[in-house]
Amino acid sequence: MTTQGKISLLLLGLFIGIYLLPLGVRPLMEPDETRYGAIPREMIASGNWISPHLNGLRYFEKPPLGYWLNGASIMAFGENEFAIRLPQALSVGLSAILILFLVRRIRPRDDSWAGPIAALVFLTSLEVPVVGTFGVLDSMLAAALTLTMVCFFLASQAERGSSGQRWLLIAAGIGCGLAFLIKGFLALVIPALTMAGYLVWQRRWRDLLGLAWLPLIIATLTVLPWGLAIHRQEPDFWNFFFWHEHVRRFLGGESAQHRQSFWYFFITAPAMFLPWTFLLPAAGLGLRTSNPGPETRKLIQFCIAWFCLPFLFFSLSSGKLLTYILPCFPPFAILVSLGLLALSRADRRQSFQIGANVTAFLFGLLTLAFLLIQFIGIGEIASPYATIRQGLLALASLLALTLLPLAASRARNWHRKLILFGLSPALFLGLSPFLMPDQTIEKKSPGALLLEHQKEVNAETIILSDENSLRAVCWYMKRADILMVHDAGEATYGLGYKDAAGRLLPLTDLRDTILAHQGNIILIARARNYQQWIPLLPNPKTIDENGQDGYIFATF
Repeated sequence: MTTQGKISLLLLGLFIGIYLLPLGVRPLMEPDETRYGAIPREMIASGNWISPHLNGLRYFEKPPLGYWLNGASIMAFGENEFAIRLPQALSVGLSAILILFLVRRIRPRDDSWAGPIAALVFLTSLEVPVVGTFGVLDSMLAAALTLTMVCFFLASQAERGSSGQRWLLIAAGIGCGLAFLIKGFLALVIPALTMAGYLVWQRRWRDLLGLAWLPLIIATLTVLPWGLAIHRQEPDFWNFFFWHEHVRRFLGGESAQHRQSFWYFFITAPAMFLPWTFLLPAAGLGLRTSNPGPETRKLIQFCIAWFCLPFLFFSLSSGKLLTYILPCFPPFAILVSLGLLALSRADRRQSFQIGANVTAFLFGLLTLAFLLIQFIGIGEIASPYATIRQGLLALASLLALTLLPLAASRARNWHRKLILFGLSPALFLGLSPFLMPDQTIEKKSPGALLLEHQKEVNAETIILSDENSLRAVCWYMKRADILMVHDAGEATYGLGYKDAAGRLLPLTDLRDTILAHQGNIILIARARNYQQWIPLLPNPKTIDENGQDGYIFATF
């Protein structure tokens, strides 16, 4: 087998081991994973694939493509954890293939390592596998945007007016339209910022409009069928979706959801880039001292625009989540790959040695701290794992994170150095579903508790739920008629419609409602909420819980 065959096989094995095999191991987490299971389950049950609903109520926070993909996966693999997470994992694989394809198209034929190393950096950067094996929509969005960016850049390099350029621009427009159908107007803003910034940098003023009109038309045509259908079915969708989910989130000030300071991503992103964070000075030195050809130089400039401008845009937004910067990881991986490979040619490997040793040292300290907490104990700090098996698996993962960067710093072959370093988080990432602390599962996953009592619930049982438990109750009980108690949370908008009257139960009516339906009513809630409501409740017939910080299942 050729060297390229071996590295391709390594990347495939890495993807399977980190992204596919562990998908069904850990339970679904509240609120995101159960939400993105419950909504497509309701689409399948109702046959309404146009308008998203949660608990039978209109839920207009996202367009439907992510739900469609999850729904198709559920129909193919059943209602389980694997099915909900599979579209996200496959999206990461698509992004890695696009990165590999782009770099191979641009780099000279004798530099065949740049693409595989870029894919390796992408697949092992901490945020990518964490989000890519979690049931949210961000990995899908990142894949669609990566398709858009790759096709646009290649179109910008093609002969002006050629059929090849037109087809690439059409593909870019399709990618942009698909991204819009996943998360909305961000799909227009991020490509527009990147493409405009790159073309201005290149002083290609004529192309600012010349390369933009065809992708914009194709993106519009991609979105149009569903856009018209949802407007006919739900005339208020676009009003809510544009103003609440975009304008308010970006300019919402104190009222913005997930409000954070401007510097939030600057502070947190270095942790998300691990283990490559401490090699960034080395990669930067390689890019600065290299003398790339004209096509590679343009790719570097495009990736800088692709990384920096969306990053700044997300930093300016009032509302922030770590997952928002996921579209910045493909250009990050390409830049790190090109920089580190250029560093080897410049014979300035000392900066790599320093970065690898610093990584090994810091993870060594983390390993030592874990040993003290888990197996010896420090004061009143509780051990994260109740079983020795989990503790040993975590220890093995941390040792790999420590020893492989150390081995990379001592290896003589440059490519072997990069591969050893890139493989250092593989064991940890592959085992991470087995390593989730019991306290986290207790607080974030009521699945085991609900499944244990699933047979006690029939179609006539009245189910009460607090907002914290709602999505999980809808998913595990396969119901869309849950009566919410006290607070509707993200279901508030849907309650504004006449057909949702009576779906929110005030605390003042809680006792009377339970007494009126005794023998056929249950309450599912977070333990902390249940404790607050005890004075308002009659004595339960039975009560069960998954932990003092977890969830309560009570029958009356």
